[in-house]
Amino acid sequence: MLESWRWFGPSDPIPLNYVRQAGATGIVTALHEIPNGEEWPSAAISERRDLIQNAGLDWVVVESIPVHEDIKCGAPGWERYAHIWAENLSRLAQQGMRNICYNFMPVLDWTRTDLNYPMPDGALALRFEFAAYAAFDLFILKRESAAQDYTPNDLEMAERWLAQSNAAQRDRLTETIVAGLPGSEESYTLDTLRTRIAAYDGMNHAGLRAQLGAFLDIVLPVAEQEGARLSIHPDDPPRDLFGLPRVVSNKDDLAWIASYNTSPANGFTLCVGSLGVRADNDILEIIDSLGERIHFAHLRTVKREADPRDFHEDSHLAGDTDLVAVIRALLDLETRTGTQIPMRPDHGHRILYDLDRESTPGYPAIGRLRGLAELRGAAAVLAGRYVNGT
Repeated sequence: MLESWRWFGPSDPIPLNYVRQAGATGIVTALHEIPNGEEWPSAAISERRDLIQNAGLDWVVVESIPVHEDIKCGAPGWERYAHIWAENLSRLAQQGMRNICYNFMPVLDWTRTDLNYPMPDGALALRFEFAAYAAFDLFILKRESAAQDYTPNDLEMAERWLAQSNAAQRDRLTETIVAGLPGSEESYTLDTLRTRIAAYDGMNHAGLRAQLGAFLDIVLPVAEQEGARLSIHPDDPPRDLFGLPRVVSNKDDLAWIASYNTSPANGFTLCVGSLGVRADNDILEIIDSLGERIHFAHLRTVKREADPRDFHEDSHLAGDTDLVAVIRALLDLETRTGTQIPMRPDHGHRILYDLDRESTPGYPAIGRLRGLAELRGAAAVLAGRYVNGT
């Protein structure tokens, strides 16, 4: 596998020379400074590519070209944004960046309720707590008709969380959810979040699938023409949020996407952590069934808690998913297909000097360095490159 590292551009607190020292050779990035729905100038693409290459690295995956909300909710004129997306894809491919990760999560990208969850060893992790999320939805956001999405027990849990919280905790929860986590490219106020959610009124799973299909109808021919590959990212967490449908959450969803258009360009990002939130997602079976459609891998694990809707990011080789078995399956896939799959460590813990420094949530330097080293070691052993100490 090709060892890569997510980098958020020149403003990232982790410079490219640190990435080289971590041992990665590939960079996963995007033009994060350009607002959603706007064209990426060819000059800006080449400037970013040259900056990465001059540091001795390669831009191997574009993560991501954001999909404008009007596309997902089917707003009038959404096709214009899809054609802009396709044009950005074309410009990237013409300059050598042909692996494009994207997601189709309505309104909010990946979502957590705590960015500094204390682990037993003193590390800080990311966490999703269902009671906190429900309390935000019901009593802070006050989404219309939200109560119908919860059971009486859920409502009681949310009320208990709210009663036990203080103003600072509620403000921190609100900021964590509405500000947008790294890579989401969108942030909201409570009012604009309500408005954006309301744009999906009447949208169900079938409707969102239809919008995804219509989007693919526009962009896939361009990807095929340019020799590019699209790698849709699973929902995170892989379940409906805020009354909005999510349609990239389980094996059936992935199978529908694969069958909608059988082109190899219509592919997937295997995010083990996202899919692993659900116990009914068999990651090894997904790898076996998707085969050559997997173009990119996010390797991390999560630990489901007593309430299985609660989870936190665990160490890379811990958690509820056997990541060593996943690496073995991906290496076997590479052998069968004759391809190399870019992978990156994801959502590392804040450890050591990370604890004393500002870092992008989920993307500390040392926590990911540890994760990459663990993944590299496991892959080396499985590939037979470490024998008798050599």
